[in-house]
Amino acid sequence: MARTDARVSSPTIFDVARLAGVSHQTVSRVINNHVSVRASTRERVRLAVDQLGYRPNAAARAMVGGRSRSIGLITTGSSDYGPTSTVLGLLSAARAADYSTPLATAADTEPESIRAAVDLVLAQHVEALVVVASRVRTLDAVAALNLRVPVVVVESGGRTTHPSLSIDQHAGARTATEHLIGLGHREIAHVAGPVDAMDATERTRGWRDAMAEHGLVARPPLEGDWTPGSGYRIGQVLARQRPTLTALFVANDQMALGCVHALSELGIRVPDDVSVVGFDDIPRPPTSPRR
Repeated sequence: MARTDARVSSPTIFDVARLAGVSHQTVSRVINNHVSVRASTRERVRLAVDQLGYRPNAAARAMVGGRSRSIGLITTGSSDYGPTSTVLGLLSAARAADYSTPLATAADTEPESIRAAVDLVLAQHVEALVVVASRVRTLDAVAALNLRVPVVVVESGGRTTHPSLSIDQHAGARTATEHLIGLGHREIAHVAGPVDAMDATERTRGWRDAMAEHGLVARPPLEGDWTPGSGYRIGQVLARQRPTLTALFVANDQMALGCVHALSELGIRVPDDVSVVGFDDIPRPPTSPRR
């Protein structure tokens, strides 16, 4: 009995060339966006690519054209809203520019974990690396690597020798604190993020500078871990400081929600009794329709 092989092979560049009636070199030029292809030919090749569902191999593109159109993305696996939003934005921008983004997540900020993540994406012939760094240790680990591709670091401390991009955490925290001061508050406590997080350090610095500029006392902040649970526990502690305490600047919205919960449980109204400002601008939950 004859054996039937049910496997279907993926379409190749030669299949695309045959369907479009061109050479495989022309198909390669279209895929790599060379300008030396007529518009009508380019459209014919693209139709063939779509019809066959052809997906060019990144490694093959790198060997043929010298470009892989691929940018590696390194993260440390944070599920916090800010870093996650940054990663989603990077992926969206790369996709819009027709770049693939091999992503590797380091288990922690140890040098071995960072190196393993970097090696993983470099093996995929990336043209550059983007590192989303929330901790100083991540910057130190990247700086110790002898990387031969361009590197851009997303960080907020200004401590890297690589080109970097960041939100001005200091200015944001200062603006939030000045908003509370403008409302007439003079006792403004700060719920900080982890001491080794660069975003937390910059937000604390912004709060402290705003307080100092207005001649207000910045009492030692209470440190949370970015989670609502830590905000809740700190909110219970801060509730005991009433009535002198009238406002909180909290280093992220998740902890702010925890603080509000704790204060509300103890009969302290927000914002009537205590004003609370968070950081990160997380999306508001959808409101239920009125019945």
